[in-house]
Amino acid sequence: MTKKWFSMAAVVAVMQLFLSGQSFATDEIKVGIMVPTTGIEAIFGKDMENAILLAVSEINAKGGILGKNVITTTSDEACDPQQASSAASTLVAEEVVAVVGGYCSPATAPTLKIFGDAGIPIVIPVADSSKLVGVNPGNGFQINSTGIDQAITAVNLFKERKIKKLAIIHQRDNYSADLATMTARKWKGMGYEVVAVEVVKKGEQDYSALVIRLKSKAPDAVFWTAYYDDGPLIIKQLRQGGFSKLIAVGDGSNSPKLIEIAGKAAEGVFCFSKPMIEYLPTAKAFVDGYKKKFNQEPGPYSALAYDGMNLLADAIKRAGAADKAAITKALKETKEFKGIAGPISFKTDNTLARSNFVVLIAKGTHWTLYK
Repeated sequence: MTKKWFSMAAVVAVMQLFLSGQSFATDEIKVGIMVPTTGIEAIFGKDMENAILLAVSEINAKGGILGKNVITTTSDEACDPQQASSAASTLVAEEVVAVVGGYCSPATAPTLKIFGDAGIPIVIPVADSSKLVGVNPGNGFQINSTGIDQAITAVNLFKERKIKKLAIIHQRDNYSADLATMTARKWKGMGYEVVAVEVVKKGEQDYSALVIRLKSKAPDAVFWTAYYDDGPLIIKQLRQGGFSKLIAVGDGSNSPKLIEIAGKAAEGVFCFSKPMIEYLPTAKAFVDGYKKKFNQEPGPYSALAYDGMNLLADAIKRAGAADKAAITKALKETKEFKGIAGPISFKTDNTLARSNFVVLIAKGTHWTLYK
């Protein structure tokens, strides 16, 4: 009877723990990955996921974090606000202690409150809209410079290239509209002229009317602030329409795909980009490890995603426990964490304390560092 009673008590205890959502896997720390794994940006999302998984495998090979293995679960934000909200809710339900992710700013924005309500910190490797600051309850940490830094980089180049009149094209989403607005404000503040701010719909094919309008304004430069998937067609049609002056694109268009699709029309196009592995002297070991593990070259956002996971691991170690509040506090207190894309510290609003933008120029079939 005694043995049977103890057996029944053990079963009851197990059932209670199961029903309460507690886990016996105390030797594991579960981290969420939130990236686009479907849709037109999925190629970048998969690249980010790969880089995070590489970091996790290296962390675990060295004994994990606080003696515990890191496990991950990936949820698809699809670069869509509604889908991203669902992805965030899924990660909350899976009881992750922290998240690394956030590619598209419009999709990342609604997830901050969802994670914030659950007390879950999120390290954001790519999404960089300054509007995220306004919806960040304090749990989001952007390790990518914001659009403000990009706007400063842009106007400095335009000034150097002796541009006087600027035309800007965006797609009304948080990222591209925000960058367009900040660039226009800074350019005008420097005493120069913005002759046009045009809005186009995603997926448009015929930009002939836009080209005619822009040519009538006679800009010295055109700045495309949106993503690479629509940028090549605009660049082609601008060149075909006789616009021979400076064209620049934002970091949402820094993919080699833009040059591949635009072809010869991309020659000489400038790009304001986040740090890319080709120009990071500290990235060789990462590149070798990525190629060995996934049998392909790492993409443009892989370094930031890799840094994001390693930063989170460092914060958990400094927190001394896989406790969400303690991890958030440790992230906020980060000082000069050494990532391969550069040192990471945060301003009081949890944005990166320094600008990490570089200027690229399209030459042949590749982006090359302008200076």
